[in-house]
Amino acid sequence: MEKKFFEKPTIYVGEVNINVTNLEKALNFYQSIIGFSVLEQTDSKAVLTADGTTPLLTLEQPADVVPKEDRKTGLFHFAILLPSRADLSSFLNHIVQTGTRLGASDHYVSEALYLSDPDGNGIEVYRDRPSSEWNWTDGKVAMATEPLDGESLLAESKKEWNGLPNETVMGHIHLHVANLAETEKFYKNGLGFDIVTTYPGALFTSTGDYHHHIGLNVWNGEGAKAPSRNSAGMNWFTLVYPNKKVREETISQLKQVGADVKQESDYYTTQDPSGNTIQLILN
Repeated sequence: MEKKFFEKPTIYVGEVNINVTNLEKALNFYQSIIGFSVLEQTDSKAVLTADGTTPLLTLEQPADVVPKEDRKTGLFHFAILLPSRADLSSFLNHIVQTGTRLGASDHYVSEALYLSDPDGNGIEVYRDRPSSEWNWTDGKVAMATEPLDGESLLAESKKEWNGLPNETVMGHIHLHVANLAETEKFYKNGLGFDIVTTYPGALFTSTGDYHHHIGLNVWNGEGAKAPSRNSAGMNWFTLVYPNKKVREETISQLKQVGADVKQESDYYTTQDPSGNTIQLILN
């Protein structure tokens, strides 16, 4: 893992907050299967971490929670980036031993495993290939979805899985949206992200020449509606800014594209055109 994609001056995803229908059940999954540790916990909320300090994922159980709604905008998956291929190998061995259902893909830039939590929230756990091996042409990075060489990956490491390594970060987030043209305007002209590759029905965006910090797709249908506030699924995610000046420039750009930006205590919040909520925080 190359830290430059997750530190100043890059703008990157820091934390994801999701609703779950049963906090105890979800916590068991995220601790025993994924390997998070609990940073803080109440009866209805748990903040999860890899390094014991940095929050990466927060689980909330609203009193009136309802199951995840189909064919809505919102979370497609959040992606947990492991430091090395050996770590991903240990994780895969662990997943095989637990009998958890999973998918797997080789994206050229990365090797990825896909799971769902008990509420159907999508999770990717992946490792990056070195950026020197990524192929760029005219500002676009080559990505695909090819079969993963699972045998090679399993053979990479015999290290016992002992939970998420300290260096684990939230590598990216991938969202369902309602309209790609409106979405591109918001993320490119508003947030200032670069469009680094496209698929049928999808855009991938980043800063600092990463392969993607945010994926966006209309695979739930053009014009998909936002889910209910109390539905299982994503509440918000954070974008981490290097300083106040860059964040203020972004807020100005967001207002120019018609986005509503609200100041909270020490951060700002906005919504993309599909109702996905983003918190703009400082590093």
